[in-house]
Amino acid sequence: MNGDREMAYAMYLAGMDVKDVHMTDLISGRETLEDINMIVFVGGFSNSDVLGSAKGWAGAFKYNEKARIALENFYKRDDTLSLGVCNGCQLMVELGLVYPGQQNSSKMLHNDSGKFESAFLNVEILDNNAVMLQDMAGMKLGIWVAHGEGKFNLPLSEEDYNIPVKYSNDGYPANPNGSDYSAAAICSDDGRHLAVMPHLERAFLPWQWAYYPAGRKMDEVAPWIKAFVNARNWIKNI
Repeated sequence: MNGDREMAYAMYLAGMDVKDVHMTDLISGRETLEDINMIVFVGGFSNSDVLGSAKGWAGAFKYNEKARIALENFYKRDDTLSLGVCNGCQLMVELGLVYPGQQNSSKMLHNDSGKFESAFLNVEILDNNAVMLQDMAGMKLGIWVAHGEGKFNLPLSEEDYNIPVKYSNDGYPANPNGSDYSAAAICSDDGRHLAVMPHLERAFLPWQWAYYPAGRKMDEVAPWIKAFVNARNWIKNI
């Protein structure tokens, strides 16, 4: 992966205790996730994407019993959160972690442009019940995308999904992948499990932005850090 350090620092800055868990830890049984309240599936290129985006990573969960059971037990608990970003978002969709058991399951498809899209663009946070984003509704924020298979294929009606974040416009390049309903993220119905294609961990400090408002030069952190603080506060209060 190549997004683990930014993610770990954003979580640490928000006040969390952070540790790396590798697939080898889960497969061997060295790690069971029993003492973890939040999993973040980080962005980047798992297995160099040679097996398709997140397909190899998903297979490591599906076909290794200890890893599969650890993940299943984590999602059975009601004191847990999860976040998947980019490759991690693809993993959550591939494993059905956001809408388990849903008929006509969601998929991540190749971008309509047929190419890898890397851009700094705008998203809008809608009214939502997501633990990490609920009190950020109404914000319109810049964020990075960097993916080749970022199109949310959502075969059911929009009302069947919890979509907390949308791209600012339906058309390309504002919607860089052609996602149904301009979705940039989907969330579980209870608000605890969030899958996001854009990289919020690459935009939680002002200098990471391609453009930052001139009137906010004194900001030490950018608004995206609030999502991580919200997660930390939820964990603290359970």
